Amino acid sequence: MTTRTSGFDDSSSGLAAAGVSAFAGFMLAIVGLFQALQGLAAIGQDDIFVDGVAYTYELDVSTWGWIHLALGVLAFVVAIGFLMGAAWGRYAGIVLAVLGCLASFLFLPYYPWWSLAILLFNVAVVWALSTQLSRDMNP
Repeated sequence: MTTRTSGFDDSSSGLAAAGVSAFAGFMLAIVGLFQALQGLAAIGQDDIFVDGVAYTYELDVSTWGWIHLALGVLAFVVAIGFLMGAAWGRYAGIVLAVLGCLASFLFLPYYPWWSLAILLFNVAVVWALSTQLSRDMNP
C-alpha cells in the first residue's frame, strides 16, 4: 500500500500533471520577479528605456513601472499560494498572467525585447495553469 503525498495519481499522466503544475507555479513566480524588477527599473527612471515614443497607450515610464511592480508582486504572492496548494491560485494566476501579457504588450515601445520575453513567459504560465485547470475539471 502506497501513500500519496500529492493530489496526483502515480500514473504517467499524473506525473506529467504534477510536472506541469510545478512548472506553472515556478514560472509564475519567476515572471512575477522579472516584472517587479522591470517595474523598479522604470520607477527609477533607468536609461535603458526608450524615451519620447509617441503612441496610443503612452504613459509615463514611472507609471508603467508602478503597474509592472504591482503585477509582479501580486504574481509572486499568487505563485506562492498556488505552490502551497491554494485552489484560488490557478484562477488568480491565469488572470494575473493575462494582465501581465497585456501590460507587456503595451510596454513594447519602451523596451521591446524584454517586453516580448516577459509576454512569452506569461503565455507559458497561462498555458500551464490552463492545462492544470483542465486536468482538475476532467479527471
